[in-house]
Amino acid sequence: MQLEAEFTSEPFHGEGPPPEHAVKARDTAENAGLSTDFGPLGTLVRGDADALLDALPAIARAALDGGATRVTLQLRQVGDNAGDPAVELHSALARLIGDVERELGGKLDSLDRAAKQRAVRLLKERGAFGLRKSVSTVAEALGVTRFTVYNYLNRDQD
Repeated sequence: MQLEAEFTSEPFHGEGPPPEHAVKARDTAENAGLSTDFGPLGTLVRGDADALLDALPAIARAALDGGATRVTLQLRQVGDNAGDPAVELHSALARLIGDVERELGGKLDSLDRAAKQRAVRLLKERGAFGLRKSVSTVAEALGVTRFTVYNYLNRDQD
């Protein structure tokens, strides 16, 4: 049986080289003989179920030893069903938005202005705006324009 594991480690970095914790986790997976797809907010690992499951503790430890404050993991059995959607790393933005919604206690578009500004600040801190088209996606989730999101981001810099 084959498995895929997608793991993300925080804190995220929006630009520049990937954080040490992400690199160490990826390297540990590769050293275990697993296939990896390294992305800006996560790493997809594929391999034999036993090999992957045996490597997961070392991957998590490498991320934490490298400075990660949180490691999130999703496991998926890879079948022969061609109709099964592959795990996509760009789903990380949707997870970040969901995490912020849970933290703030509601859907982003239902929040008041101050909470929306806080949501943008939290998303920025977690590296969400380093992803392509993230401003548009966040604006849609907030129920505001891209211009408003940019204003919130600029206000945060002042």
